[in-house]
Amino acid sequence: MKKLFLMGRSEAGKTSLIQAMNGEDLHYLKTQYTNLDEDTIDTPGEYAESKHFSVGLACFSFEADVVGLVQAADEPFNLFGCCLHTFILRPLIGIITKTDSAYANVPMIRQWMENAGCDHIFEVNNKTREGIEELLAYLKDDLPSISMEEAIERQRHGLSEWNETFRNP
Repeated sequence: MKKLFLMGRSEAGKTSLIQAMNGEDLHYLKTQYTNLDEDTIDTPGEYAESKHFSVGLACFSFEADVVGLVQAADEPFNLFGCCLHTFILRPLIGIITKTDSAYANVPMIRQWMENAGCDHIFEVNNKTREGIEELLAYLKDDLPSISMEEAIERQRHGLSEWNETFRNP
């Protein structure tokens, strides 16, 4: 299973998402520091909300196979800029939580994630577990294995090393 690194605003549902993925009962748990386990890295929302701490997110991302941007469907603003995938050297996915909110605006959040460069976007509901199976299925697929030379060649062409569509001329 791919190791998933989660980042997003406070109260976006990162810790609840991990609980739902593990089949646990949901209970509020404020993430005070970066939590690592076998399959996930959970970060405090304050890291994404502050320029001073956000550098730490980049460092932790190197410990993961996939980076997940987590945004609630009722987010009033976007923390993540366009083309974020150029800064994060891991596959970037979007995870939209709280899809059952009365104030949900899923198309807007989806657009923000597309602008950031997310390869895949998952809509989940941590309470009902809707969408969790699709996310877990994605994480269970192995990453393509390539040599260091192939990765260097792909990067030379401006491509991510996990991009399977690259054909060396």
